[in-house]
Amino acid sequence: MLGKGKNLATAAAKADMDEKTARKYRQLGKLPSEIKVEHTWRTREDPFAEVWGEVKEKLEINPGLEGKTLFQDLQRRYPGRFADGQLRTLQRRVKVWRALEGPPKEVFFPQVHKPGELCESDFTHMRALGVTIQGQPFDHLLYHFVLTYSNWETGRICFSESFESLSEGLQNAIWELGGVAERHRTDRLTAAVQKPDNPEEFTQRYKALLNHYGLQGHKTQPESPHENGDIEQRHYRLKKALEQSLMLRGSCNFSSRQDYAAFLSKLFTQLNAGRVDRFKEELKVLRRLPHKRLESFKRLQVRVGPSSTIRVNHNVYSVDSRLIGEKIDVRLHVEHLEVWYAQQRIETIPRLRGEGKDRIQYRHIIDWLVRKPGAFENYRYRDALFPTHRFRMAYDWLKRHHPSRSAKEYLGILHLAAKESESAVDYALRTLIENEQPITIEAVERVMGSLEQIPSPAQITIPEVDLSAYDALLTIKEEVLPCCQMS
Repeated sequence: MLGKGKNLATAAAKADMDEKTARKYRQLGKLPSEIKVEHTWRTREDPFAEVWGEVKEKLEINPGLEGKTLFQDLQRRYPGRFADGQLRTLQRRVKVWRALEGPPKEVFFPQVHKPGELCESDFTHMRALGVTIQGQPFDHLLYHFVLTYSNWETGRICFSESFESLSEGLQNAIWELGGVAERHRTDRLTAAVQKPDNPEEFTQRYKALLNHYGLQGHKTQPESPHENGDIEQRHYRLKKALEQSLMLRGSCNFSSRQDYAAFLSKLFTQLNAGRVDRFKEELKVLRRLPHKRLESFKRLQVRVGPSSTIRVNHNVYSVDSRLIGEKIDVRLHVEHLEVWYAQQRIETIPRLRGEGKDRIQYRHIIDWLVRKPGAFENYRYRDALFPTHRFRMAYDWLKRHHPSRSAKEYLGILHLAAKESESAVDYALRTLIENEQPITIEAVERVMGSLEQIPSPAQITIPEVDLSAYDALLTIKEEVLPCCQMS
């Protein structure tokens, strides 16, 4: 303003400043920011000046100590000297010490990703999303695969971090992708990485899988999930996207696992649609697939014990009693195992999750159990011999009314279920229990003989609520209220 010929008073008014202030800046010839003095002095006395040496000594010995822990220690050692409101002051001093004198912090180095060079995979729990199948909680994991350059991703439902899940998930991803990257990185999965004291870096099965596809295996350092940062970040983004999709859908409940898997597949397609350009760059440099996939199952050879059971991966399974003493081949898949004998697949059994569990099928052992009814009462896997709750109710009834022959009578009924029809025997037991009739083998056979076919489950109809009943209650309340007030 002064340069345009305005006088000082007018220039100061147009700059929204007092004339005296304007005169000061004109005389100094500096901007306000240039004459501002840095605030380097304390405005109040430091309450921790006398004890800071003790605090600093503790921090130097153990830098992980928190300000609150140190403050509580001071309050214990100097009762009444430090008020709770001074905690924040000490925390600020500790923060400044860490920044100026504390140990160096870990540095994260951003990486340059190249097309087709690196893929990462990991397992992640999906429990927090609250997915249900036909109203029942669906507790599961997701095998998650990501190309780090384009962020193209895919995944597969699984239930454990087993090698079979890793092999199936990785191979599915590679064949869906249509090519092979140069390197594959995981965290320290027990299914892939040996224990620290083992001279070998990877397990033999995982090395064989990598060699089949020509992949270079890489693992992260212990307790360093950031080294697998792309997949960790995609875990978060995927769950966020899935949560939003479930909200738009209006329900977390699915009619079947296949329905949920299709929903996931559609979500992956939508997420990958925005990565087409970079994905095309990756496709150009990905290596060709091998001629065929590698077996995803584990081959085992076990001998059937005298109890007609086998032990596979620390779990017990029953097999047909005819195989007792024989060596059988077991093919352990992700979610089931196959029993092979004489180059024939004898049976397929659902795989148990975890360890120390058992799956006993009463049809495998009932032929000999009916000959040895005395073994039933203390049989280790007795609970597996009650196919439905009505079988258990029948046994309890027999125990109360015929304790001496309850086991023999019940095993006869169970043998009938194995040879004829479990559902028909179950219906017969329900009929006898509901009509409070004696439960015997003959009674069950009689009811079964009278059936042309097993009735379908009863349809339960819940009538609509008659809201007029509530109106009547309100009317009664209005009539009674004045009497109450009068009393």
